[in-house]
Amino acid sequence: MSTVALGARPAEARDPLSLVFAALADPTRRAMLTRLRRGPATVAEIGEPFDMTGPAVSKHLRVLERAGLVTRGRVAQSRPATLQAEPMKQVAEWAEEFREFWEQRYDRLDDYLRTMSDDPEDSP
Repeated sequence: MSTVALGARPAEARDPLSLVFAALADPTRRAMLTRLRRGPATVAEIGEPFDMTGPAVSKHLRVLERAGLVTRGRVAQSRPATLQAEPMKQVAEWAEEFREFWEQRYDRLDDYLRTMSDDPEDSP
């Protein structure tokens, strides 16, 4: 029997890809990343379309920062967030392996379907 300390994360949750997937799992964070594609934005600007407080927006941004998807700078008193797309490339590369797998499956299905007759008279 093993015990897990409260608040402890499994080792695999600390790898970069797991952090990115965890950050992307939330639709609010995905919407925030979409907003940041247009350019850097402050917490207030990012939080505008959402019904949440500034601290709640900041909490989401910290998750995105931890995953490497966002960096925060400093301009006077504000800390604008900027999109960092490099971790998304890792996700795309990982998913690409599965795309190839499914394309091979579809190719085999196409081959099988070509062997079937289109003539209804040939059917039993």
